[in-house]
Amino acid sequence: MAASRREVLRLYKELMRESGQFKSYIYRSYALRRVRDAFKEHKTVQDKDEINELLDDGLKNLEIIKRQV
Repeated sequence: MAASRREVLRLYKELMRESGQFKSYIYRSYALRRVRDAFKEHKTVQDKDEINELLDDGLKNLEIIKRQV
């Protein structure tokens, strides 16, 4: 699966939206910060295989967050 910019942005928005639904302020702020930091850290990645791997990891994390919220 080739990751497009649109897919990455959609994942970012979904992660931010779901992370913002934690009832506890501490969990909510931690999750939001982790999402922002992870995307900033990998902002310069150009390798398509690495991007796809990061996208898959992000989707797995999204499912985990959805179960916990």
